[in-house]
Amino acid sequence: MKATWKNDPFYNRIFRLVLPIVIQNLLSAAVSSADVIMLNYVGQSSISAVSLASQYANVLFMVFYGLGTGATMLCAQYYGKGDMRAIQVIEGIALRFSLGFSLLFAGLALLVPEGMMHIFTNDSELISIGASYLRFMSVSYLCWGITEVYLAVLRSIGKVMISTAMNLLAFSLNILLNAVFIFGLFGAPKLGAQGVAIATSLSRLAELAACFVFSFRSRDIKLDFRYLFIRNRILFSDFVRLSLPALGNDIAWSVAFSVYSVIIGHLGTDAVAANSFVVVVRNFGTILCFGMASAGGILLGNVIGENKPEEALSDARKLMKLTVITGAIGGVIVLAAMPLVLRFADLTGQAMYYLKYMLLINTYYVMGAAVNTTLIAGVFRAGGDSRFGFVCDIIDMWCYAVPLGLLAAFVLKLPVMWVYFLLCTDEFAKWPWVIRHYRSGRWLNNITRENLFEPADQ
Repeated sequence: MKATWKNDPFYNRIFRLVLPIVIQNLLSAAVSSADVIMLNYVGQSSISAVSLASQYANVLFMVFYGLGTGATMLCAQYYGKGDMRAIQVIEGIALRFSLGFSLLFAGLALLVPEGMMHIFTNDSELISIGASYLRFMSVSYLCWGITEVYLAVLRSIGKVMISTAMNLLAFSLNILLNAVFIFGLFGAPKLGAQGVAIATSLSRLAELAACFVFSFRSRDIKLDFRYLFIRNRILFSDFVRLSLPALGNDIAWSVAFSVYSVIIGHLGTDAVAANSFVVVVRNFGTILCFGMASAGGILLGNVIGENKPEEALSDARKLMKLTVITGAIGGVIVLAAMPLVLRFADLTGQAMYYLKYMLLINTYYVMGAAVNTTLIAGVFRAGGDSRFGFVCDIIDMWCYAVPLGLLAAFVLKLPVMWVYFLLCTDEFAKWPWVIRHYRSGRWLNNITRENLFEPADQ
């Protein structure tokens, strides 16, 4: 086995890609952790309000992730084919969509933040804190829509270290500014939850500026708004056909998770506060396996674009083995974090009880998430198959998990932990169909085109 791992080019390539992606995911989780840790000193209400308000950022992230994944599906294969002009056009198409969503969310956060918070909770204190947080987050949403697409394109052509450097800048600055505005360091006012939003927006502005600086020096893929106006009917049609199911998949999945938060939010502030800590720990537990899914999807896309289907199938099998290993590691991470989290968290006795058992449930839940994410968002999308994941998650989340959670919480009025346990069966409910589709091989398609830039299509 040692010789195989050492000499196999797939393992060498994927580990080179995984490390920077894991660092990015680790930094992202660290920022979320820093928010919870620092707000822990402000109060349970601030933690709960930011946790609920952050559901909009989670939905928006999944929108950008879906658009970025759609761009990556095409860009990775065209990069394998060596067509850089097509990649520039795809970047412009993805930016058109992402800017539209950014403007929508930023406008809502600026103009009707109270209404946005009221969806998640009826608690007036949480609504007030969350609304103040959302107003300042509007700037972050605008910057995020640009940087996320650009960095996704860079990752698809193998420039993962550049993306990592940009994220390192943003996340480090975010943590520093969190401390400044939450605790009032260096003469700054103590702004609590509002300070978290200000810190996030300032760090996103810095990240966007850094992207422009790198773009100015780049010789191939730039952050150039002129790409927005390049028209190519074939690529636009392919992007819509492939990206919209991926986007719909990620939105459906993230909105369903937000409904989970709505359900938990109406079960009391103790459940919300406990879940705030659990989300942070679960994020750390899934860092490695989600990084493996992203890296594997990029590599498979490159290989398929080179028109090597047999090699792609072989690499997919190797990726699945790695996913099972990383999923198990994620469960161990959650389990190992339990004593530290339970000792640190400053919550009520009831919230601490919820926290303990929610963490236990997540020790195995991460394996379900690891396998499904690798296959649906990594392997299938690398082969141009985004439709299966969309249909699968619509059925699983909206015909099974969400109705089950609503029934358990508001009709049967089951205890909080039973409701949470039932919500956490969603990943395992779709395993049989996901694994069957993987074994069929129907997901593997070369989606690149010839003669893209005929005069009529320019």
